[in-house]
Amino acid sequence: MFTAKITSKGQITIPAGLRKRLGSDLVEVDMVGNEIIIRPIRKPGGALKKYAIKNKSIEEVMKMEEKVAKDGFSKEDDDY
Repeated sequence: MFTAKITSKGQITIPAGLRKRLGSDLVEVDMVGNEIIIRPIRKPGGALKKYAIKNKSIEEVMKMEEKVAKDGFSKEDDDY
């Protein structure tokens, strides 16, 4: 068992031995009762799915990114 300190920003450092055993640098954190559960995420696509822009090709998304980088955000850009 390892001990980790929680910083004022709510961060902890997972000891190197455990990080190596996780096999991933992306984790899911949950609380069950009074225990915190940390599970590795090995297929990040599923975990990040909620952030995806639906019904747009990668080319359309890249064009949107270029436009935002050039012009900035506006109310009209909220069509996705």
